Amino acid sequence: MYNLKDLIKRIGELNTSDMYLNDFLLTWEKSDDEIAATFAVADALRLLREQNISSKIFDSGLGISLFRDNSTRTRFSFASACNLLGLEVQDLDEGKSQIAHGETVRETANMISFMADVIGIRDDMYIGKGNKYMREVSAAVQEGYKDGTLEQRPTLVNLQCDIDHPTQAMADMDHIIHTFGGVENLKGKKIAMSWAYSPSYGKPLSVPQGIIGLMSRFGMDVVLAHPEGYEVMPEVEEVARKNAGKTGGSFTRTNSMKEAFEGADIVYPKSWAPFEAMQRRTNLYGEGDMDGIQKLEKELLAHNAQHKDWACTEELMKTTNAGKALYMHCLPADINGVSCDEGEVEASVFDRYREPLYKEAGYKPYIIAAMIFLSKMQNPAEVLENIEKRGQKRVFKL
Repeated sequence: MYNLKDLIKRIGELNTSDMYLNDFLLTWEKSDDEIAATFAVADALRLLREQNISSKIFDSGLGISLFRDNSTRTRFSFASACNLLGLEVQDLDEGKSQIAHGETVRETANMISFMADVIGIRDDMYIGKGNKYMREVSAAVQEGYKDGTLEQRPTLVNLQCDIDHPTQAMADMDHIIHTFGGVENLKGKKIAMSWAYSPSYGKPLSVPQGIIGLMSRFGMDVVLAHPEGYEVMPEVEEVARKNAGKTGGSFTRTNSMKEAFEGADIVYPKSWAPFEAMQRRTNLYGEGDMDGIQKLEKELLAHNAQHKDWACTEELMKTTNAGKALYMHCLPADINGVSCDEGEVEASVFDRYREPLYKEAGYKPYIIAAMIFLSKMQNPAEVLENIEKRGQKRVFKL
Protein backbone atom coordinates (compact mmCIF):
# COMPACT_ATOMS: atom_id res chain seq x y z
CA MET A 1 0.00 0.00 0.00
CA TYR A 2 2.83 2.41 0.87
CA ASN A 3 6.55 2.44 0.18
CA LEU A 4 9.14 3.60 2.70
CA LYS A 5 10.34 6.63 0.77
CA ASP A 6 6.80 7.97 0.38
CA LEU A 7 6.14 7.45 4.07
CA ILE A 8 9.33 9.26 5.08
CA LYS A 9 8.48 12.14 2.74
CA ARG A 10 4.99 12.31 4.23
CA ILE A 11 6.32 12.34 7.81
CA GLY A 12 8.67 15.18 6.92
CA GLU A 13 5.71 17.27 5.75
CA LEU A 14 3.81 16.88 9.03
CA ASN A 15 4.21 19.06 12.11
CA THR A 16 5.21 16.78 14.98
CA SER A 17 7.20 19.27 17.05
CA ASP A 18 4.78 19.17 19.98
CA MET A 19 5.09 15.38 20.22
CA TYR A 20 8.79 15.63 21.02
CA LEU A 21 9.41 14.92 24.72
CA ASN A 22 5.65 14.68 25.24
CA ASP A 23 3.18 11.99 26.30
CA PHE A 24 0.40 10.20 24.44
CA LEU A 25 -2.66 10.15 26.70
CA LEU A 26 -5.82 10.93 24.66
CA THR A 27 -6.16 10.87 20.87
CA TRP A 28 -8.28 14.02 20.85
CA GLU A 29 -5.44 15.93 22.47
CA LYS A 30 -3.36 15.31 19.34
CA SER A 31 -3.53 17.39 16.16
CA ASP A 32 -4.46 15.94 12.77
CA ASP A 33 -0.79 16.11 11.75
CA GLU A 34 0.27 14.23 14.89
CA ILE A 35 -2.33 11.49 14.35
CA ALA A 36 -1.31 11.15 10.68
CA ALA A 37 2.37 11.01 11.64
CA THR A 38 1.72 8.24 14.15
CA PHE A 39 0.12 6.11 11.44
CA ALA A 40 2.91 6.91 8.99
CA VAL A 41 5.72 6.10 11.44
CA ALA A 42 3.95 2.87 12.45
CA ASP A 43 3.75 1.83 8.79
CA ALA A 44 7.39 2.80 8.21
CA LEU A 45 8.55 0.70 11.17
CA ARG A 46 6.52 -2.24 9.87
CA LEU A 47 8.11 -1.91 6.42
CA LEU A 48 11.61 -1.76 7.93
CA ARG A 49 10.98 -4.97 9.82
CA GLU A 50 9.52 -6.65 6.73
CA GLN A 51 12.72 -5.67 4.87
CA ASN A 52 14.85 -7.15 7.69
CA ILE A 53 16.19 -3.73 8.69
CA SER A 54 16.74 -3.06 12.38
CA SER A 55 14.83 -0.02 13.62
CA LYS A 56 16.67 0.30 16.93
CA ILE A 57 17.09 3.91 17.99
CA PHE A 58 18.32 2.99 21.50
CA ASP A 59 21.45 1.10 22.44
CA SER A 60 20.17 0.73 26.00
CA GLY A 61 17.32 1.89 28.20
CA LEU A 62 14.14 0.67 29.84
CA GLY A 63 10.47 0.59 29.05
CA ILE A 64 8.52 0.37 32.30
CA SER A 65 5.09 -1.27 32.17
CA LEU A 66 2.47 -0.88 34.89
CA PHE A 67 -0.72 -2.87 34.40
CA ARG A 68 -3.42 -2.37 37.00
CA ASP A 69 -5.79 -4.58 35.00
CA ASN A 70 -5.30 -7.88 33.20
CA SER A 71 -3.89 -7.76 29.68
CA THR A 72 -2.52 -10.04 26.98
CA ARG A 73 -2.44 -8.16 23.66
CA THR A 74 -1.54 -4.72 25.01
CA ARG A 75 1.05 -6.07 27.45
CA PHE A 76 2.89 -7.98 24.72
CA SER A 77 2.39 -5.18 22.20
CA PHE A 78 4.11 -2.74 24.56
CA ALA A 79 6.98 -5.19 25.09
CA SER A 80 7.29 -5.75 21.33
CA ALA A 81 7.26 -2.02 20.65
CA CYS A 82 10.01 -1.33 23.17
CA ASN A 83 12.12 -4.18 21.84
CA LEU A 84 11.62 -3.00 18.25
CA LEU A 85 13.26 0.31 19.21
CA GLY A 86 16.05 -1.24 21.32
CA LEU A 87 14.62 -0.94 24.84
CA GLU A 88 14.36 -3.67 27.46
CA VAL A 89 11.11 -3.99 29.39
CA GLN A 90 10.60 -4.20 33.13
CA ASP A 91 7.16 -4.80 34.56
CA LEU A 92 6.31 -2.91 37.76
CA ASP A 93 4.44 -5.25 40.07
CA GLU A 94 2.82 -2.98 42.64
CA GLY A 95 2.31 -5.87 45.03
CA LYS A 96 6.08 -6.44 45.14
CA SER A 97 7.05 -2.77 45.33
CA GLN A 98 7.04 -0.12 48.03
CA ILE A 99 3.76 1.17 46.57
CA ALA A 100 2.12 -1.45 48.77
CA HIS A 101 3.74 0.29 51.76
CA GLY A 102 2.38 3.74 50.93
CA GLU A 103 5.08 5.09 48.61
CA THR A 104 3.87 8.29 46.93
CA VAL A 105 3.18 8.62 43.20
CA ARG A 106 5.91 11.25 42.94
CA GLU A 107 8.49 9.03 44.59
CA THR A 108 7.55 5.91 42.63
CA ALA A 109 7.62 7.78 39.31
CA ASN A 110 11.13 9.08 39.93
CA MET A 111 12.54 5.87 41.41
CA ILE A 112 11.56 3.75 38.39
CA SER A 113 12.70 6.33 35.84
CA PHE A 114 16.46 6.70 36.30
CA MET A 115 17.26 4.87 33.03
CA ALA A 116 13.75 4.64 31.65
CA ASP A 117 12.78 6.16 28.30
CA VAL A 118 9.09 5.24 28.37
CA ILE A 119 6.45 4.31 30.92
CA GLY A 120 3.34 2.48 29.75
CA ILE A 121 0.36 2.43 32.11
CA ARG A 122 -2.97 0.61 32.03
CA ASP A 123 -5.37 1.94 34.66
CA ASP A 124 -8.93 1.51 33.39
CA MET A 125 -10.94 0.15 36.28
CA TYR A 126 -12.25 3.24 38.05
CA ILE A 127 -13.97 6.30 36.61
CA GLY A 128 -12.12 9.50 37.40
CA LYS A 129 -8.98 7.68 38.53
CA GLY A 130 -6.94 6.17 35.68
CA ASN A 131 -6.23 9.16 33.46
CA LYS A 132 -5.76 11.31 36.55
CA TYR A 133 -3.11 8.90 37.87
CA MET A 134 -1.28 8.95 34.53
CA ARG A 135 -1.12 12.74 34.61
CA GLU A 136 0.23 12.61 38.18
CA VAL A 137 3.02 10.29 37.02
CA SER A 138 3.69 12.54 34.02
CA ALA A 139 3.94 15.64 36.22
CA ALA A 140 6.26 13.83 38.64
CA VAL A 141 8.77 12.72 35.98
CA GLN A 142 8.64 16.14 34.33
CA GLU A 143 9.56 17.71 37.66
CA GLY A 144 12.31 15.12 38.20
CA TYR A 145 13.75 15.89 34.78
CA LYS A 146 13.52 19.65 35.32
CA ASP A 147 15.26 19.36 38.71
CA GLY A 148 18.06 17.21 37.27
CA THR A 149 17.08 14.08 39.19
CA LEU A 150 16.42 12.29 35.90
CA GLU A 151 18.86 12.39 32.98
CA GLN A 152 15.99 12.04 30.54
CA ARG A 153 12.27 12.66 30.66
CA PRO A 154 10.41 9.35 30.19
CA THR A 155 7.51 9.40 27.74
CA LEU A 156 4.22 8.23 29.21
CA VAL A 157 1.99 6.13 26.94
CA ASN A 158 -1.62 5.45 27.88
CA LEU A 159 -2.12 1.70 27.48
CA GLN A 160 -5.79 2.15 28.50
CA CYS A 161 -7.42 4.38 31.06
CA ASP A 162 -10.96 5.11 32.21
CA ILE A 163 -11.48 7.60 29.35
CA ASP A 164 -9.63 6.37 26.25
CA HIS A 165 -7.71 3.40 24.87
CA PRO A 166 -5.54 5.27 22.36
CA THR A 167 -3.23 2.41 21.37
CA GLN A 168 -6.25 0.20 20.61
CA ALA A 169 -8.21 2.87 18.75
CA MET A 170 -5.15 3.86 16.71
CA ALA A 171 -4.37 0.24 15.85
CA ASP A 172 -8.02 -0.28 14.86
CA MET A 173 -7.91 2.82 12.68
CA ASP A 174 -4.69 1.72 10.97
CA HIS A 175 -6.39 -1.60 10.22
CA ILE A 176 -9.35 0.25 8.69
CA ILE A 177 -7.07 2.51 6.64
CA HIS A 178 -5.25 -0.50 5.17
CA THR A 179 -8.46 -2.49 4.62
CA PHE A 180 -10.08 0.32 2.62
CA GLY A 181 -6.93 1.29 0.72
CA GLY A 182 -6.12 4.63 2.33
CA VAL A 183 -7.54 7.31 4.58
CA GLU A 184 -8.84 9.15 1.52
CA ASN A 185 -11.35 6.33 0.98
CA LEU A 186 -12.99 6.57 4.41
CA LYS A 187 -15.16 9.65 3.97
CA GLY A 188 -18.82 8.64 4.13
CA LYS A 189 -18.13 5.12 5.36
CA LYS A 190 -20.48 4.02 8.15
CA ILE A 191 -19.05 2.47 11.31
CA ALA A 192 -21.33 1.00 13.99
CA MET A 193 -19.81 1.01 17.48
CA SER A 194 -22.37 -1.16 19.21
CA TRP A 195 -22.85 -2.53 22.70
CA ALA A 196 -23.21 -6.31 22.75
CA TYR A 197 -24.29 -8.72 25.45
CA SER A 198 -21.71 -10.27 27.75
CA PRO A 199 -22.23 -12.68 30.65
CA SER A 200 -19.72 -10.63 32.67
CA TYR A 201 -19.93 -7.05 33.91
CA GLY A 202 -17.62 -4.14 34.45
CA LYS A 203 -15.95 -4.01 31.03
CA PRO A 204 -14.33 -0.57 30.59
CA LEU A 205 -15.90 2.28 28.65
CA SER A 206 -12.58 3.27 27.10
CA VAL A 207 -12.83 1.12 23.96
CA PRO A 208 -16.15 2.50 22.66
CA GLN A 209 -15.11 5.99 23.77
CA GLY A 210 -11.77 5.63 22.03
CA ILE A 211 -13.47 4.49 18.84
CA ILE A 212 -16.02 7.31 18.63
CA GLY A 213 -13.40 9.85 19.71
CA LEU A 214 -11.02 8.87 16.89
CA MET A 215 -13.09 7.51 13.98
CA SER A 216 -15.16 10.70 13.92
CA ARG A 217 -12.06 12.59 12.75
CA PHE A 218 -12.06 11.06 9.26
CA GLY A 219 -15.37 12.14 7.72
CA MET A 220 -16.99 8.82 8.60
CA ASP A 221 -20.59 8.32 9.72
CA VAL A 222 -20.09 7.07 13.26
CA VAL A 223 -23.05 5.44 15.02
CA LEU A 224 -22.99 4.60 18.72
CA ALA A 225 -25.58 1.94 19.56
CA HIS A 226 -26.55 0.65 22.99
CA PRO A 227 -29.61 -0.23 25.06
CA GLU A 228 -31.05 2.51 27.24
CA GLY A 229 -28.96 2.88 30.38
CA TYR A 230 -25.61 1.95 28.78
CA GLU A 231 -24.49 5.49 28.04
CA VAL A 232 -20.82 6.46 27.76
CA MET A 233 -19.25 9.67 29.11
CA PRO A 234 -21.16 12.66 27.70
CA GLU A 235 -17.97 14.69 27.26
CA VAL A 236 -16.55 12.02 24.91
CA GLU A 237 -19.76 12.06 22.88
CA GLU A 238 -19.28 15.81 22.56
CA VAL A 239 -15.74 15.23 21.27
CA ALA A 240 -17.17 12.91 18.60
CA ARG A 241 -19.83 15.45 17.59
CA LYS A 242 -17.28 18.23 17.22
CA ASN A 243 -14.93 15.99 15.23
CA ALA A 244 -17.72 14.96 12.86
CA GLY A 245 -18.76 18.59 12.37
CA LYS A 246 -15.23 19.55 11.35
CA THR A 247 -14.75 16.69 8.86
CA GLY A 248 -18.13 16.51 7.14
CA GLY A 249 -19.01 13.19 8.75
CA SER A 250 -21.68 12.50 11.34
CA PHE A 251 -22.07 11.18 14.86
CA THR A 252 -25.40 9.71 15.92
CA ARG A 253 -26.67 7.55 18.75
CA THR A 254 -29.35 4.88 18.64
CA ASN A 255 -30.91 2.32 20.95
CA SER A 256 -31.24 -0.16 18.07
CA MET A 257 -28.44 -2.54 17.08
CA LYS A 258 -30.37 -3.34 13.90
CA GLU A 259 -30.49 0.33 12.91
CA ALA A 260 -26.77 0.71 13.56
CA PHE A 261 -25.86 -2.30 11.41
CA GLU A 262 -28.04 -1.37 8.43
CA GLY A 263 -25.77 -0.42 5.53
CA ALA A 264 -22.69 -0.31 7.78
CA ASP A 265 -19.24 -0.71 6.25
CA ILE A 266 -17.65 -1.54 9.61
CA VAL A 267 -19.20 -3.06 12.75
CA TYR A 268 -17.64 -3.15 16.21
CA PRO A 269 -19.93 -5.04 18.64
CA LYS A 270 -18.38 -4.86 22.11
CA SER A 271 -19.76 -5.01 25.65
CA TRP A 272 -19.17 -2.24 28.18
CA ALA A 273 -20.54 -1.24 31.56
CA PRO A 274 -22.85 1.76 31.92
CA PHE A 275 -21.11 5.03 32.82
CA GLU A 276 -23.42 5.55 35.80
CA ALA A 277 -22.69 2.03 37.11
CA MET A 278 -18.94 2.51 36.76
CA GLN A 279 -19.24 5.71 38.79
CA ARG A 280 -21.13 3.83 41.50
CA ARG A 281 -18.52 1.06 41.54
CA THR A 282 -15.70 3.60 41.92
CA ASN A 283 -17.47 5.17 44.88
CA LEU A 284 -18.13 1.80 46.52
CA TYR A 285 -14.48 0.76 46.22
CA GLY A 286 -13.45 4.12 47.64
CA GLU A 287 -15.70 3.49 50.64
CA GLY A 288 -14.50 -0.10 51.01
CA ASP A 289 -18.10 -1.29 50.70
CA MET A 290 -17.57 -4.88 49.49
CA ASP A 291 -21.18 -5.87 50.19
CA GLY A 292 -22.31 -2.96 48.04
CA ILE A 293 -19.96 -4.04 45.25
CA GLN A 294 -21.36 -7.60 45.27
CA LYS A 295 -24.90 -6.23 45.20
CA LEU A 296 -24.02 -3.95 42.27
CA GLU A 297 -22.46 -6.85 40.36
CA LYS A 298 -25.63 -8.94 40.69
CA GLU A 299 -27.72 -5.96 39.63
CA LEU A 300 -25.59 -5.34 36.53
CA LEU A 301 -25.51 -9.00 35.53
CA ALA A 302 -29.30 -9.10 35.73
CA HIS A 303 -29.49 -5.91 33.70
CA ASN A 304 -27.16 -7.35 31.04
CA ALA A 305 -29.28 -10.50 30.82
CA GLN A 306 -32.25 -8.43 29.65
CA HIS A 307 -30.36 -7.66 26.43
CA LYS A 308 -29.13 -11.04 25.21
CA ASP A 309 -30.56 -10.20 21.78
CA TRP A 310 -27.78 -7.61 21.37
CA ALA A 311 -25.44 -10.01 19.57
CA CYS A 312 -23.60 -9.90 16.26
CA THR A 313 -25.40 -12.57 14.27
CA GLU A 314 -25.28 -13.79 10.70
CA GLU A 315 -28.69 -12.22 10.14
CA LEU A 316 -27.48 -8.83 11.33
CA MET A 317 -24.34 -9.07 9.21
CA LYS A 318 -26.51 -9.61 6.13
CA THR A 319 -28.03 -6.15 6.67
CA THR A 320 -24.66 -4.41 6.39
CA ASN A 321 -23.32 -2.90 3.16
CA ALA A 322 -23.57 -5.76 0.62
CA GLY A 323 -23.55 -8.07 3.66
CA LYS A 324 -19.78 -7.70 3.84
CA ALA A 325 -19.06 -5.19 6.60
CA LEU A 326 -15.67 -5.45 8.27
CA TYR A 327 -16.20 -7.05 11.71
CA MET A 328 -13.86 -5.70 14.37
CA HIS A 329 -13.14 -6.43 18.02
CA CYS A 330 -10.34 -5.57 20.44
CA LEU A 331 -10.35 -9.21 21.70
CA PRO A 332 -11.01 -11.39 23.54
CA ALA A 333 -14.59 -11.61 22.29
CA ASP A 334 -17.39 -13.43 24.07
CA ILE A 335 -18.21 -16.03 21.39
CA ASN A 336 -21.48 -17.94 21.47
CA GLY A 337 -20.96 -21.62 22.21
CA VAL A 338 -17.18 -21.20 22.48
CA SER A 339 -16.12 -18.91 25.32
CA CYS A 340 -19.66 -18.63 26.71
CA ASP A 341 -23.18 -19.93 26.08
CA GLU A 342 -24.41 -16.56 24.84
CA GLY A 343 -22.31 -13.52 24.15
CA GLU A 344 -21.24 -10.76 21.81
CA VAL A 345 -20.89 -12.65 18.53
CA GLU A 346 -21.93 -15.87 16.82
CA ALA A 347 -19.09 -18.35 16.33
CA SER A 348 -19.57 -18.49 12.55
CA VAL A 349 -19.18 -14.71 12.24
CA PHE A 350 -16.08 -14.67 14.44
CA ASP A 351 -14.48 -17.59 12.59
CA ARG A 352 -15.04 -15.93 9.22
CA TYR A 353 -13.17 -12.83 10.40
CA ARG A 354 -10.53 -14.53 12.51
CA GLU A 355 -7.62 -13.70 10.19
CA PRO A 356 -8.56 -10.00 9.83
CA LEU A 357 -9.03 -9.82 13.61
CA TYR A 358 -5.52 -11.10 14.21
CA LYS A 359 -4.19 -8.61 11.66
CA GLU A 360 -6.11 -5.85 13.46
CA ALA A 361 -4.31 -6.76 16.69
CA GLY A 362 -1.00 -6.89 14.83
CA TYR A 363 -0.99 -3.13 14.21
CA LYS A 364 -0.77 -2.30 17.93
CA PRO A 365 2.98 -2.95 18.51
CA TYR A 366 3.84 -0.63 15.63
CA ILE A 367 1.41 2.07 16.82
CA ILE A 368 2.93 2.01 20.32
CA ALA A 369 6.45 2.07 18.85
CA ALA A 370 5.46 5.07 16.71
CA MET A 371 4.16 6.93 19.76
CA ILE A 372 7.49 6.37 21.52
CA PHE A 373 9.52 7.17 18.39
CA LEU A 374 7.80 10.51 17.82
CA SER A 375 8.32 11.50 21.43
CA LYS A 376 12.03 10.69 21.35
CA MET A 377 13.07 11.79 17.86
CA GLN A 378 12.95 15.52 17.12
CA ASN A 379 13.39 14.92 13.37
CA PRO A 380 11.56 11.61 12.76
CA ALA A 381 11.76 11.67 8.95
CA GLU A 382 15.52 12.25 9.02
CA VAL A 383 16.03 9.49 11.58
CA LEU A 384 14.00 6.99 9.52
CA GLU A 385 15.97 7.92 6.40
CA ASN A 386 19.24 7.30 8.25
CA ILE A 387 17.95 3.97 9.60
CA GLU A 388 17.23 2.86 6.04
CA LYS A 389 20.66 4.03 4.86
CA ARG A 390 22.35 2.30 7.78
CA GLY A 391 20.69 -0.92 6.65
CA GLN A 392 21.60 -2.91 9.76
CA LYS A 393 20.09 -6.37 9.41
CA ARG A 394 17.70 -7.40 12.14
CA VAL A 395 18.33 -11.09 11.44
CA PHE A 396 21.90 -11.95 10.40
CA LYS A 397 22.10 -13.20 6.84
CA LEU A 398 25.16 -13.89 4.70
